[in-house]
Amino acid sequence: MSISNVKEHFRTFGREQDIREFATSSATVDMAAATIGVIPARIAKTLSFRGADQAAILIVAAGDAKIDNKRFREVFGCKARMLTPEEVLAQTGHEIGGVCPFGLAHPLEVYLDVSMQRFATLFPACGSSNSAIELTCEELAHYSGASGAKAWVNVCKGWQEETMDGDGQAS
Repeated sequence: MSISNVKEHFRTFGREQDIREFATSSATVDMAAATIGVIPARIAKTLSFRGADQAAILIVAAGDAKIDNKRFREVFGCKARMLTPEEVLAQTGHEIGGVCPFGLAHPLEVYLDVSMQRFATLFPACGSSNSAIELTCEELAHYSGASGAKAWVNVCKGWQEETMDGDGQAS
């Protein structure tokens, strides 16, 4: 079960106890936001793509952000092509609804989108459709992948329209 891989990943950092498991589903951004009690933008969603060399890459973005195909092509040199659910499971070890950049089945490149930097903390999934952990952007960068996130990128749109303060409240 992939949540056990994520727990093992966080155990190496002394953070396993910070993983929250819920009685209700947190499989989508809106469900996770309702379950946790935050705005959807503070959910850190992990998206899986095929890179220019056909290897899987992960992009973690704010819950209200959408991939901007032009920016994606500029940064990664290829069209944004999402992995199928079967490919996501094979590459990450996590099923859709619990995909995260922690406890991965294979060493994958993880990129963090700047859409998350407007928040003091965010809530990424932890390998199951009913789990999450609260992390700062710095912690998210440090704990992602096998040795931390590769880079911060700007490949999303749809989130800049409204200014938010660090607690996720409209200002």
